[in-house]
Amino acid sequence: MSKHDEGHTLAGWTGFGIATVGVVGIGLGVCADNALGEWGGLAVVAVSVLVTWVLHLAGWGKPPGRRPTSQWGLRVRDLGARQGHPGCVGCRLAGRGRPAIRSDVAVGGKPVSGEPVTESVT
Repeated sequence: MSKHDEGHTLAGWTGFGIATVGVVGIGLGVCADNALGEWGGLAVVAVSVLVTWVLHLAGWGKPPGRRPTSQWGLRVRDLGARQGHPGCVGCRLAGRGRPAIRSDVAVGGKPVSGEPVTESVT
């Protein structure tokens, strides 16, 4: 296995399997000149993307980059998936991994205290 071991996850293999069925459906639809088969296969491919994304968010996918060898197994769940992976598009689409917004600072960096802010020129 490679040092990164990307794609060797339950989410990756499940998505690959479903997408393969969809591509075969598209191919059969093209060969049989059947538009319904082509669109059905395309729908299955779209479902594979959604299933892979949901499994990734559930912790069955791994973040990109190097990981310890102990986390290379297919049955190893990523417990840090709830916080979001840095640089992960799927986590960003789900609203994870974004910087926290501080509640004590308003727009412009001024503190929020309920009292008017007076700025002094020094």
